[in-house]
This record gives sequence, C-alpha cells and structure tokens, in this order.
Amino acid sequence: MKIAILGYGVVGSGAYEILKKSGYDVKRVLDIRPHKELGDSLTANYDDILNDNEIGVVAEAIGGLEPAHTFVVKALKAGKHVVSSNKHLICEYYDELHALAKENGVTVNFTSAVGGGIPWLYNLNRTTNGDTINKIMGIMNGTTNFILDAMITDGRDFSEVLAEAQALGYAEANPSADIDGLDVARKTAISSSIAFKTTVAEKDVDIFSLRNITKNDIDYIKDKFGKTVRYMGFGIKNDDSTISTFVEPVILPTTSLEANVNKNFNIITLFGESVGRLSFYGQGAGKYPTGHALASDVIDVVNGERHTHVYGKVYDVNNANCERKYYIRANFLPSEYASYEQIGSSYYIITNKMKVSEIHLLAKSILESDPLAFFAGFEE
Repeated sequence: MKIAILGYGVVGSGAYEILKKSGYDVKRVLDIRPHKELGDSLTANYDDILNDNEIGVVAEAIGGLEPAHTFVVKALKAGKHVVSSNKHLICEYYDELHALAKENGVTVNFTSAVGGGIPWLYNLNRTTNGDTINKIMGIMNGTTNFILDAMITDGRDFSEVLAEAQALGYAEANPSADIDGLDVARKTAISSSIAFKTTVAEKDVDIFSLRNITKNDIDYIKDKFGKTVRYMGFGIKNDDSTISTFVEPVILPTTSLEANVNKNFNIITLFGESVGRLSFYGQGAGKYPTGHALASDVIDVVNGERHTHVYGKVYDVNNANCERKYYIRANFLPSEYASYEQIGSSYYIITNKMKVSEIHLLAKSILESDPLAFFAGFEE
C-alpha cells in the first residue's frame, strides 16, 4: 500500500522523513511550494493522488478546515484510508468523517491530533476496550505551559514570556487559539469523545482564557495556598447520562505531576474504574514528535490496524452537573463568594463550590465590568 502526504510543513515533512527512513513508499506529497528534495513525488494537483489506485492511505497535515476537509472527504469516498494530525478538522467533523469511513470500508486515524508525540489517544481508546473511563484531564498545550512555567520559575510577566514563545516558534503571531483555550478545547472534545464513547463538539466545552493571569495571581496562590497554576482541559463522567467538559487555569498542589511539567511539555491522564490512573507525558508538539505520531498512524493502517470510532450519542454534555471551588481576581466584589481579601484595588475571591456552567456565566458578567479579571478552578 502506497502513501500520500497532504502538506509539507512542520508535521508533514517530519512524517515524510520518518516514513522514508523506515522504508515505506511515500508516492506523492501535495504542496503548492517547491521542494527540490521531493523530486517527482511532489504535486500541486490533488487529482494526482485521488485518481492513483496504488495510493491506499492519505496522511493529512495541511491544518485548518479547508481545503483539508474537502480533500479528506474525497479520499474517504474514493476508498482510501485517512490519517490526520488536524485537531480542528477532527473536532469539527468527527461524526461525518467516521460515518464516511465506515460507509466506504476504510478507517480514519488521528492519534497525532492530541498530544503530539504522546501516544495518548491510542492508549485511551485501547483502555476503553475493557474498562470504563470516569475522567480525563491534562496539560494539552505546550505554548501555555511554557508561559506558565516561565512565569512561575522566573517571576516574569505574561506579555514578556508570550513574546519569547512567539520568537521561539512555540506561539503563533496571533496566539489566541493557544492562550484563549481553543486548541485545548478541541483536544478535550476529541479525547472526551473517545473516552466516553460519544461525540463532544467544540462548542460543548466551556473555556476560561489564560491571557489575564498576572505575576500577582501566581504569587497570591503560592503564598495563600502553597499551590501553583497550570492550564488544563477536563472531561468528567458525572453519571450514567451526562459528562462535563471544560478548559480552565487550575490551582493544584506543587507536588502534583502536572505542577512539575516544565517548559512546552504535556501530560494527559485518564482515570479508569479498573486500571486506575494512567498518565502520559512527553513532547506535545514539534516536527518529529508529531510527525512520528502521524507516521505511526500510517504504519498502523498499512499493517492492517484500524481505529475508526463510530458511537451513538450516549452522554449529554452538561456542565451544571459538575461543581468546583474557584479563585477570582477582580476590581470589584461579586455576590458569589465564600471569602475574599482586598489588596490595593484588587479583590482576591474564593467561591463556595459552584456549578461549572454557573461560574462560566458569572465570568462573562464580571469580564464585562472588569476585562482584566482572572479565574481559576481548584483541582482537589
């Protein structure tokens, strides 16, 4: 079975090098830019791949929704297996792509879409075969962890560290997808879909942005509680009919595994009824880590291993069924609090346990009056 790669950027080129080094036949690479090293395998015409019956698996590494969606749909309808590192695509079209794969007798694999080089989704899916997952959580974005780690370790300001992350290539020129939680929300939705054998959409995931965190927040949390902050996604089974999914800055013990994940590394954890806690740590992004995960999906397909997930909607996403305590820093005192302390013009507020859905609604109201307010949940 011969292979085509769509996109020859960071991930696509990494996968190409790994596949070629491992002896696999990459017949075509789709890219509109010249790459002399690819020789005759390079094409800018997708029909060269679609109409080639020797190509049995298409690896999508273009990113974004279009033209990636159009190309992947055409490949599946043509009876070609698809692997993808594109979390936005998989999250947006989860049901459609899996249904098309099933209808056409092929598979769609995407273990590189969450966790980069960490074999997270592969092992998460494998664990569901004989166990019930009650919770998934993790640091799923290297950019935000790099920022927090530098702020905590070096006492630096958010804007300064963000600029460094952009200079190093960890953050985009427009970093919103990372620091406002969209990247983690998509990864949380995909992970929750597999963990709970349902379909979770990006819109189902409540998000607190990280962009308002300050050195004062970090110092206060350390001095007041002896704890630290990480940016994490959560999927929690509440009962037999509902789950909760959300992305938040999280206050946790300095002794926790998550608190000791440094720089741009990731850690993602599942909690199973039989297996207990399993945590997966490693590089969450990068040419070779993510390229290796994409290449591994290709190799699985070539070797006959399939991972198509088509589930009924077993659970409803209901963030009103999950409660947590929260830290709020704002320039006024809202009505919902258990205790507070005023330092200068800022109020440092601890709430009673609140429904996740309620605190996110409250946050929208507070941010209208104080656009620089910050929120974080307590992980107990």
